[in-house]
Amino acid sequence: MPQTLSPDYSLPQNASLCLLRLSAIGDVCHAVSMVTRIRQTRPDIKIVWVIGKIEYSLVKDMPGVEFVIFDKKGGKAAIKKVKDALSPISFDALCVMQVALRANWLSRQIKASVRLGFDKAHSKEGHSLFINKRIAPLHQPHVLEGFHAFADALGIPRQEKLQWDLPISDDDSALSVSLKQTHGEFVVVCPAASKLERSWLPERYAQVMMHCEKKGMTPLLCGGPGPLDKSLAQQIVQHCHSKPVDLVGKTSLKQMLAILAQARLVISPDTGPAHMATMVNTPVIGLYAHSNPRRTGPYLSLSHVINVYDAHIAEQKGKPWEQLKWGTRAKGESLMQQISVEQVIEKIDALLS
Repeated sequence: MPQTLSPDYSLPQNASLCLLRLSAIGDVCHAVSMVTRIRQTRPDIKIVWVIGKIEYSLVKDMPGVEFVIFDKKGGKAAIKKVKDALSPISFDALCVMQVALRANWLSRQIKASVRLGFDKAHSKEGHSLFINKRIAPLHQPHVLEGFHAFADALGIPRQEKLQWDLPISDDDSALSVSLKQTHGEFVVVCPAASKLERSWLPERYAQVMMHCEKKGMTPLLCGGPGPLDKSLAQQIVQHCHSKPVDLVGKTSLKQMLAILAQARLVISPDTGPAHMATMVNTPVIGLYAHSNPRRTGPYLSLSHVINVYDAHIAEQKGKPWEQLKWGTRAKGESLMQQISVEQVIEKIDALLS
């Protein structure tokens, strides 16, 4: 059984380090802060990051990192591609930063002296079978803190302040600059979570967006190209008195990142753009009912989160969240309805003031 890596361990000078974190967008955003920490405090370390195809489009410009892309739709051919790219290399350390079975199996294609994974309490899907060392146990960590525990275990110095070193090109910024010139100050609403039940109600999004207009802020809708994102955006537009700027499915991830960087604030449920906004230091009003924001909330905006998760989980489990397994989700199709328009408006007014 893998043991915790010695607290005295430190990656040697000019070490080679492989990171395995394929998805999702929010988690990759958390990982960027950990990679930035390594690059800035130990620039001698060579970093190779095995990452998903979509996620790569967001981080591909990150300096000092070599990427190996894994396309999960590619089946065995995608696994072979990773193997062929990395088989000549024996890394000093491999960070298996994802416990999903697909990622665990993929890690077998990577040779490394230290195969570092999560602590026992946060291991599942056979994760322990694919590693030989663990990070130190953490008590109720945010996902971002869990990733930084890998850097801790490798002896990487801490920084005074979290940083996300992810350049945005002039080409990617062109749309956001144009939006700012045309509409002035704007607020971004990213309405869709991964499932409809984890998204807020379209008529309430519309009311909040109309409030932003009254405050002199232009509301913009942003999101991915999927059917849920587009359907929810269409419903929101139908409830608005004036037609908002609808960019759902019309931007690349880097263009969206540039737009989020220009925004006065972002309103979002538990979804990737909330964490993209965090990377560019834009405050986020997070809407949380199903998952604990202390674990998955926008890391720099936890004080702005509207949290009805605590009440729901206590009602469903008969215990407060502190007494439950970390990461326990609340279930139900109508939980987000407990977030009121007034709660969101109160947060908006506080941030704009």
